[in-house]
Amino acid sequence: MSAIRSQLVPWVWPQTTEAPSPVAEEVSQLFEEFRSPVLRYILSLGLPMQDAEDILQEAFLSLFHHLSKDKPRDNLRGWVFRVGHNLALKRRQSLKPADGLPESLLMDPGMNPEEEVAARRERERMLKIVAALPERDRCCLLLRAEGLRYREIAATLNLSLGTVSATLARALSRLQVEPR
Repeated sequence: MSAIRSQLVPWVWPQTTEAPSPVAEEVSQLFEEFRSPVLRYILSLGLPMQDAEDILQEAFLSLFHHLSKDKPRDNLRGWVFRVGHNLALKRRQSLKPADGLPESLLMDPGMNPEEEVAARRERERMLKIVAALPERDRCCLLLRAEGLRYREIAATLNLSLGTVSATLARALSRLQVEPR
């Protein structure tokens, strides 16, 4: 829990010896569980690391306020992704666009040099295809890669289930068909 306390602003969790509230404990657990996938998704939208971390913090601060007001607790993973997605889109509009996905998300440190070259070529091919996808297709694909179910993707992007299904099918077929 100290990891989230050090990252969230002190006025939410003041540094005291008092026991944290049940909501603070729950948000801390959710932060530990969802931090990496939400951060990866925000970064995949083309934001710099510092902005992505700020957005991650804002999303979990919003979650804290949401739960503190006894609002619905169903599908909190989808809720956090949606808030992160919306905040990232707002931030991205104010920044100049970045090219593609950060390579650090896609590296495997255990490869030998030949495997690295082959993997880098495949990664570049996939990045070109993903970058060429329409934004909705790209967002659906990236959320699915983070493990979200179709319903969660639909809620995050405010789409119907049928649209999510068709969008993912189209994006995946494009990844498989594109020539090497």
